[in-house]
Amino acid sequence: MTQQRMPKAKQKLFAEDKSFADKDSWKEHLHQLGLNNRCRRIATEGALIATILKRGVFTDLVIMSDDAGQFSVTSFLNALCWIHAERNINKIIPYTDNNRQAQELVRDQIWCFYQDLKDYKLTPTHTAKEALLHRFDEIFTQKTCFQTLNSALGRIYANKKELLLVLDRPEIPLHNNLSENDIRDYVKKRKISATTRSDTGRKARDSLLSLKKTCQKLGISFRLYLFDRISGLNNIPPLDQVLRANAQSP
Repeated sequence: MTQQRMPKAKQKLFAEDKSFADKDSWKEHLHQLGLNNRCRRIATEGALIATILKRGVFTDLVIMSDDAGQFSVTSFLNALCWIHAERNINKIIPYTDNNRQAQELVRDQIWCFYQDLKDYKLTPTHTAKEALLHRFDEIFTQKTCFQTLNSALGRIYANKKELLLVLDRPEIPLHNNLSENDIRDYVKKRKISATTRSDTGRKARDSLLSLKKTCQKLGISFRLYLFDRISGLNNIPPLDQVLRANAQSP
């Protein structure tokens, strides 16, 4: 709540430790407090985080993101996607040959550094970690002939801690492309039809797209899955059972 700049007077309303049995009781509590929609959203996000922590999820959980503000969650470690970070350099439009050469040189440096990070993940050592820290500083604090490029380098350098979390946690990925792919169908649908006209339409869209992606990941034909359920044959087992079976298989 503090991170999201919720007014302190509103934060005090939640000073007492309480638990709520279900979503409806939580909504009723918020209604009684008379909060506006923004404060309700922040309070609900805080309550969800508290629930996760209370149920035993460790605070060393890492959230990988593209630096969008909603993913910077207090109580967890935050890592940033290198693919998205490099796009800040790639999308710059150079105006002269010198600018273009400087941009290409920096991009080469970044991708060489990225490859070395991939190698580090396989065989992490203290010596390699120190060398990568030093190289990061050299790359992202350098001054080129292109001021726009220098500004982009400075913005990336400000995220040093999040981009180099992998040096302390080699098991985390360097990018979030897998998550991006998971929501690609949703993004396509949103671009085509903008949004839904009702909550019922939103729920139908999200449910079907989620089922489609889950079937794809499990190697199940989504068309056959829908036919199986609509016809009432139920020859295909529930997807949660398939997930558990796949997770337990050697």
